[in-house]
Amino acid sequence: MTTVLLLGSGGREHALGRALAPDSTLHVAPGNPGLAGLGTCHDVDASDPDAVVTLAHEVAADLVVIGPEAPLVAGVSDALREAGFPCFGPSAEAARLEGSKAFAKQVMEAAGVPTATARVCTTADEAEAALDEFGAPHVVKNDGLAAGKGVVVTSDRAAALAHAKTCGTVVIEEYLDGPEVSLFAICDGETAVPLLPAQDFKRVGDGDTGPNTGGMGAYCPLPWAPEGLVAEIMATVIQPTLAEMRRRGTPFVGLLYAGLALTGRGLRVVEFNVRFGDPETQAVLALLETPLVDVLTAAARGELAALPPLRWRDGAAVVVVEAARGYPGTPVAGGAITLPADTEDAWTLHAGTRNDSERLVASGGRVLGIVGVADDLERARDRAYQHLSRVEYPDGFHRTDIGIPH
Repeated sequence: MTTVLLLGSGGREHALGRALAPDSTLHVAPGNPGLAGLGTCHDVDASDPDAVVTLAHEVAADLVVIGPEAPLVAGVSDALREAGFPCFGPSAEAARLEGSKAFAKQVMEAAGVPTATARVCTTADEAEAALDEFGAPHVVKNDGLAAGKGVVVTSDRAAALAHAKTCGTVVIEEYLDGPEVSLFAICDGETAVPLLPAQDFKRVGDGDTGPNTGGMGAYCPLPWAPEGLVAEIMATVIQPTLAEMRRRGTPFVGLLYAGLALTGRGLRVVEFNVRFGDPETQAVLALLETPLVDVLTAAARGELAALPPLRWRDGAAVVVVEAARGYPGTPVAGGAITLPADTEDAWTLHAGTRNDSERLVASGGRVLGIVGVADDLERARDRAYQHLSRVEYPDGFHRTDIGIPH
């Protein structure tokens, strides 16, 4: 058995832990109530390099998997590698692909990766000029990390400018039309292995209404996707980006997440993330049959080229996020939760939860991820919503249209 130290405490980490647990001894820092049922949780700050290295020594980790973006940007993977631990997660310098939208644009331009035309703005005057140049709908992105909520897409120029003023440095870019696709690629610095493409639902309300969130649900695979889409993304986006990062002396080892729009002018990158994305991870990993620990260990050791092709379960997976009332603003915390028993075809993943005495209660904005799997998308969607109907959480809400292609 491989001893794995997994860093993080959200729904993404619960999905990772669930996929890792059958083939490993799992330690998690700091973890959540769902992860506590899969392994040993440790009260350690995942963004503290020294504390994480100490914990890795204590548990004799064979592999460290970094879930959230903050520890990556803080250089936790650098400290682990320096201490001799195989680590799945990019260096702090490579993590700038997510840590700075402006840096990502520079890399894409140098690599010839298709993306939206953009302007980097540091003053209100620059932001106003960029908004006028591109016109509505306005797309304004906080240059730094913002937990998935740093992007505003609006036709209200005043609202767009107000968001720009609160962010400091922003990237303002042209609006990209067309359906969006998320593709994860597991990378070892040179070789990249794609996972199944997925589609997520960013806005808080049915019919894609309301403000952007960290994601209200997702599904995979995509029955409507053009033939050859994954191969095209790998050839025009992932491989050129890896080559450019190698050229810069900062090879990318970890998960490169490309959010893309399939526009009338071809595919365009909307954003890069440098870790498994939530909630798509919860759907994609539900269909993976190859042991995840083998894949991540091969990436950490630079051995992906020798890995056999990934094996996938036939069918589809849907995840519906149950959020706390008030999200994505100020969520109502502390609401009691009662969960139904998991089955082989539907289960609950913990995101913003904690134990209060003997009660499970909400502790964040996105509280639960409800996963359903089946032979086709419609039945997977039905199973997710049927399972969700048995969740008792009066303070929660969810979208009712997750899994319907948009």
